[in-house]
Amino acid sequence: MNAPLRINEALLIADRAFQPFQCVAWAPQDGNGELSLTVIDRTNTRSIGRKQIPSSAYTDPAQLECLLEAARAELSEEGYKLLSWSMPH
Repeated sequence: MNAPLRINEALLIADRAFQPFQCVAWAPQDGNGELSLTVIDRTNTRSIGRKQIPSSAYTDPAQLECLLEAARAELSEEGYKLLSWSMPH
């Protein structure tokens, strides 16, 4: 997957990266092009992680993969068990 990602593709990839937790992702309407990710615990009551991803990173599959892997590692270090995941190619 070398073609630039569209925002909808990036949102789907991010959602799958944090299973079994829910990942809520959105692009704020202020037009800055950032993608905001919030990972929510299984009770849907508490945020367990947040990331802001600039458009230059979420449109590039390699950069998005690195950012998602880093976010996954942070959650794992905090004791959250994530399902295995790899970037779709």
